Amino acid sequence: MIKTIAVAMGGYSSEVDISLKSGEVVYKHLSANPKFKVYRAHILKNKWFVKADSEEEFLIDKSNFSVEIENELIRFDCVFNTIHGTPGEDGLFQGYLQTLQIPQTACDYYQAALTFNKRDCISVLKAHGIQTAKNVYVNKGDDVDPQAIVDHVGLPCFVKANRAGSSYGISKVKHKDDMLSALKHSFKEDDEVIIESFLDGREMSVGVINIDGKIQALPVTEIISENEFFDFEAKYLGKSQEITPADLSTEQTEEVQNLAVKIFKLLKLKGLTRSEFIFHNNQPHFLECNACPGLTEASILPQQAKAAGISLQHLFTSAVDVALKNFES
Repeated sequence: MIKTIAVAMGGYSSEVDISLKSGEVVYKHLSANPKFKVYRAHILKNKWFVKADSEEEFLIDKSNFSVEIENELIRFDCVFNTIHGTPGEDGLFQGYLQTLQIPQTACDYYQAALTFNKRDCISVLKAHGIQTAKNVYVNKGDDVDPQAIVDHVGLPCFVKANRAGSSYGISKVKHKDDMLSALKHSFKEDDEVIIESFLDGREMSVGVINIDGKIQALPVTEIISENEFFDFEAKYLGKSQEITPADLSTEQTEEVQNLAVKIFKLLKLKGLTRSEFIFHNNQPHFLECNACPGLTEASILPQQAKAAGISLQHLFTSAVDVALKNFES
């Protein structure tokens, strides 16, 4: 029986354009599978609509996530979630779909909210002995003592928006006097900020997926930024090298892959995920987990899937199959 799939893309954050690109890639590869009828669902601040190949827009009924196209009422068997940022990565969209009893490919709403909140995710994982940077948390409106922050995390340090992706709202601070302007920059993205110590070492990204019912780590990618860190330019404008598989020893590869799988299981994640680490003093230190990663042809997780011999059609089809199976069980 043919399943009707909505590829949800867009979102309400600065990442909307990247999400739309991810969604188009997923739409293209899922549409090639004859067991699916696939639609592009644009979830935007001002409206939700299905975009036809003719570019015509059909409004989505938010009361039940259905759409009427040429007098046919379409209800979706599953949603492939490619929304980066809110509401698709922070749990809001997941909670909405769960209320409607519509399965979707990303993790559940609580896990999405947890992984999207760097502060809370780090706090949970530290309790399980996973190494991270030293950090300080600041909320908008707090009295800030730059000297006290520097005394705790040292210099240089990173000032990051707590709930934002794609390297928005992040600064590398080398001088105490730059702390307040860095905080101001981060507060443009979120009213919570995390300040972390600088970890000197190589940055690694590890995709963990549930494919064909099995949780597995993908080949490791080393990220070498031409800029001072892996910022938006490095991530999306070609200012970085992404080497897959990373030039690591067998022991290092297994260590960081096993750690990424451990995090996937500890947090009870689902679908396609990617965790970031720094090898500091030859030990992988956790940075963050992306529970709804970029899925463009050039994105890191698709690169890793390719290196593992997994086609994008197989990757995306399996994500839908697993979501449907989890929902039915």
